[in-house]
This record gives sequence, structure tokens and C-alpha cells, in this order.
Amino acid sequence: MKAAICQEPGRLQLSEQPAPGALEPGWARLAVSHVGICGTDYHIYEGKHPFLAYPRVMGHEISAHVVETAGDASLAPGSLVVVNPYLACGRCLACRKGKPNCCQAIEVLGVHRDGALCEEILVPVANLYPAGDLSPEAAATVEFLAIGAHAVRRSAGASGSKALVIGAGPIGLGTALFSRIAGHEVTLLDASAERLAMASQHFGFSSGILAGAETLENVLAASGGDGFDLVFDATGHGGSMQAAFGFVAHGGTLVFVSVVKDEIRFSDPEFHKREMTLVGSRNATREDFEHVMASIRSGAVPVDTLITHRTTLTGVIDDLPRWAHEKAGLIKAIVAVAA
Repeated sequence: MKAAICQEPGRLQLSEQPAPGALEPGWARLAVSHVGICGTDYHIYEGKHPFLAYPRVMGHEISAHVVETAGDASLAPGSLVVVNPYLACGRCLACRKGKPNCCQAIEVLGVHRDGALCEEILVPVANLYPAGDLSPEAAATVEFLAIGAHAVRRSAGASGSKALVIGAGPIGLGTALFSRIAGHEVTLLDASAERLAMASQHFGFSSGILAGAETLENVLAASGGDGFDLVFDATGHGGSMQAAFGFVAHGGTLVFVSVVKDEIRFSDPEFHKREMTLVGSRNATREDFEHVMASIRSGAVPVDTLITHRTTLTGVIDDLPRWAHEKAGLIKAIVAVAA
């Protein structure tokens, strides 16, 4: 089968490799349809991912058609599915508590093991969710949107809460969309005027703050001087995450949607004075995937607007390296593997 393989940082090539072997019980063989390109994929290509062994087949935002299953008749051959790429052990404490998204031995397709920028993959049936009437392209956006949906659910913010989403990239936009779906009054904060303009023009987020020397003053002004009930940081930047503590209202909640290797420091007196809740959000669960699919069907999530760039399995060899640097107008790029 054909596969796009990142042989080493900066070298992506299309190769022929053996198709996956025999199925184990409870697993399915899938014909990959579409794959979204994530910030993680750009980091892998650029050699910036801290826990990755090369060569690696990237791709964890996946829609696919079932080819066959081993001992499971719940999914008929030809069915379109959304793939949950987080392979959990099912045995650790997190898994036993119903939180496989933070499994102690988690393996993510395209990161810890080969992903879906290839023609066929094997995945546990439990990680496959029927896509129903979604298009294959739309189904490939579900995973990245589920990250934001999970973060919003983790916040437990009531309808009517004032929410600040820091970072207007794909994950931040997804978080903002699901914050709005939850009934929150959403403001975006980003260092890019272009991103804020795009969020306003195409997604209706008219309340935006351009990061700069007076960010704190502008955040307080936008929140009536109180700070925000909910603050979501989706920047993947340690400095931003530390500054976010100052944007939270008394009694409010700060959710870290992204993760960094840095140490995050904060003032304990300020933290306690506000009786602030600090929440980590990792990956997503089936509940979030299902919420995303329902929201796409209802029209609350405009996937056609989120998808700004398209390519093929052959074209991604040149396009992904270019998009890693040319980000103007880019929200989500989709690879048509089955084209």
C-alpha cells in the first residue's frame, strides 16, 4: 500500500509498504478515506515533537470505511466511521474510572504508533464510531473538534458564563465554537489580527482582543473589570498559559487545553484569593465525539468553513512542508487518501 512516511525531521516521502497483516479479535481493517493535518503533524515534520521515534506515518484525524472486522458484526463492511485515535490499555486506574483519554499507557495513532496517512490501518472496533450521514471530509474533522468540546465539558461552565478563549488556531476555534454552543458569551484573544478577523468574519466571533502590551487592561475592559468566568488557553505557549491566571474572575475556572514541556508558575495568593479552579483537559472521549457529530449535523459547526486547504496522499508530500510555514488563511487542511 502507499504511505506518506516522515523518515526523519524535514523529510517526508511517499513509499510502498506492506499492508497491515491479520486481524486480532476485536479489531477492524479500515480503508482510510480522509485525514486532517494537525499542529502535531507539523511538529513531527519539523522535529519538534519530544516523544516520537522516526520513521513515522503521521495522521490521527481520521475518517475511514470498514473493510472487515474480526469477530464483531456491529459494523458492516463499507460503513463510514470516525476513528478515535487514542488507544487505551483498558486496565489502568484512568481506564477503570472511565477516562481512557488519559490512560497511563495511551498510544496515539500517528504519534506513538503509525497513523493514517496510508491506504489501510488496523484499529480496535471500540475506537470506531459510526459517522452516519456525515460526509467523509466532515468525519475527518471530528477528532480535532472533540478536543475543544472536551475542554468545554471539563470547564462545567453554566450557560451565560463569560468565556475567554486564548489562541484562535484550529483548537482554539473549536473550543470557541463549543463554548458558544454551551451558551457562553465568547471572546477570543490572539496575537494575530488576521486570525481574529477571520474568526469574526467567518464564524461570528465579533468580540476579539489583539494581544500586546496592554492585554491585561483590554481583557479586564472586555469583561467589565471582573475577568472572565471561564478562560481556555489553547496556545501551546507557556508564557500565555502563565499570563492566563490573571484573566480569570474570582470564582472562575482556567482550562489548559494545550500542553507544553515548560513549568507553569503562578502566584499562590492570587490563585487562592480568587478561589480559582484550574483544569487540565486531555484528548476526548466518545461522549465528546458524539457531541461533535451531532453539532455538525445541526449546522452549529460549519465544517465547510473550517476546511480551508485540501490535498491528496501524493500531494501531501509537498503541501505539508509548505503549509508548515505558510499559515496565512490556513485553519484545517484535509488529505483525501482515497482520491
